[in-house]
Amino acid sequence: MLVSNVYRPTVFACRADEPLADVARRMIERKVGALAVLDGDRVAGIITERDLAGALASSPDPAAEEAAGYASARVETAALDEDAGDVARRMLEAGIRHLPVDDHGRLVGMVSMRDLLALETWAA
Repeated sequence: MLVSNVYRPTVFACRADEPLADVARRMIERKVGALAVLDGDRVAGIITERDLAGALASSPDPAAEEAAGYASARVETAALDEDAGDVARRMLEAGIRHLPVDDHGRLVGMVSMRDLLALETWAA
């Protein structure tokens, strides 16, 4: 099965200079565990619940910190035509739970381990 069959085709994102309090609020409102961090139209990183926990543990005022300061700057992506099993293996090897989905250089959504687990569960 291809990523195009399992990913969430909505881009949930925040700006690189956005305060972490706003980032956390957006994750809660959208019921997602990660946001793409945008610097203009470019994906500059990804910020996850784990990154927010790190900010809570290390910053004296985490709500005022900017997303870019805690986001993972090395962003791997999945392609729409990539095999979902291959993507799951890459995510497991890298220890990540969310990957932005790219369509010829354009961010089109996100795939999570939960999405891939659901695929495996329903296919069984």
